[in-house]
Amino acid sequence: MNLNEVEILLVEDNETDAELTIRALKRNNLANKLVWAKDGAEALDFIFGKGEYSERDIEKGLPRLILLDLRMPKVDGLEVLQAIKADERTKMIPVVVLTSSKEDRDIVESYELGVNSYVSKPVEFDAFTEAVSTLGLYWMLLNNPPE
Repeated sequence: MNLNEVEILLVEDNETDAELTIRALKRNNLANKLVWAKDGAEALDFIFGKGEYSERDIEKGLPRLILLDLRMPKVDGLEVLQAIKADERTKMIPVVVLTSSKEDRDIVESYELGVNSYVSKPVEFDAFTEAVSTLGLYWMLLNNPPE
């Protein structure tokens, strides 16, 4: 896959949750241009074209959607969100926090930092896949982002 054509960046350290998310998106043909970053540091490298992604042209290849977990090693999701929303090149990318946290302070801080949506991961398998499918369909097919 051409890394300048990524539509969805999934930032998730839990392999099982990542696989379930990808499977739910594939079921709706939304995972063809998906990159999975396994922690916040890798996500920032991808978004800003650093480290192993230094060959990526971020001016041509910003994702259309970022699905972001909060609790991750190296760099947590709130730090990733803050970096995305603080940069003129990336601040318009829709970011959906998809996390197991239901803590009020996480929700409030996410919205203060500019998150577009905050979704607590359902524990039950069918509910989880339905939630991810609905998110993918909305943000990739129904939402009209600015050009």
